[in-house]
Amino acid sequence: MSKFTDIGVEKIGHVGTIEIQRPPLNFFDISLINQIADALEEFDRDIEIRSSVLAAQGKAFCAGANFNDPARQEQEARAAKGDPADSLGQINHLYVQAVRIFRNKKPIVAAVHGAAIGGGLGLAVSADFRVTCPEARFAANFTKLGFHPGFGLTATLPELVGKNNAELIFYTSRRVTGEDATRMGLANVCVPQDQVRAEAMKLAQEIAECSPLGLLSTRATMRAGLADRVLAATNHELAEQSRLRATEDFKEGVKATAERRVANFKGR
Repeated sequence: MSKFTDIGVEKIGHVGTIEIQRPPLNFFDISLINQIADALEEFDRDIEIRSSVLAAQGKAFCAGANFNDPARQEQEARAAKGDPADSLGQINHLYVQAVRIFRNKKPIVAAVHGAAIGGGLGLAVSADFRVTCPEARFAANFTKLGFHPGFGLTATLPELVGKNNAELIFYTSRRVTGEDATRMGLANVCVPQDQVRAEAMKLAQEIAECSPLGLLSTRATMRAGLADRVLAATNHELAEQSRLRATEDFKEGVKATAERRVANFKGR
């Protein structure tokens, strides 16, 4: 498992652990999502592993995509001169890797000790359970960027919090505290921040005490069709993101977010 460059992977008893190691904000890209998917597939092949914990170093759990990354901005500029969809090739491949995460076979507990933003929220929601703390923030900030939700969130979030709560999160782009997330079903457990990872491991170990065959069978039933629903959702999300990425509002939303101000959207 030493092939991984941006995650730490180990096995503790019957629990596999994945730690995202891109502090402080743990922005994701194709490489990171691919490594997480690869690690989960390794866990699936390891008969001794029955559950896993997904955690992160640094301040945030995962702050999503870094739209202010110079390489990304250069890609956007090139796309603006030609076909705007050209810049989404990377996202398309990223979503392919994301769907791989949803196809894994064993339960995942996410230790969300800090912000889970945008696609980072999508990553947290890909887990079966989330352990969090009052300091954590969950946000689908896509509309504040002039964008459309991604990472399958239009399929996964309503299943967790209900359609209307999902709409509220999407339409406002508000940041939901760890306590509110627990109340609405977005998180399962809320503990002090310094106990998040230990509590996630405790839950994963409780799961791992159960019959491995029983776990595989029951989880397959409970998540039947989920990966296919996420695939269908990401196909639609990608089309909408392709359309909106070419707009002036998207450029303004990214700029306003970087400058920590309210965006001046024009609807074009």
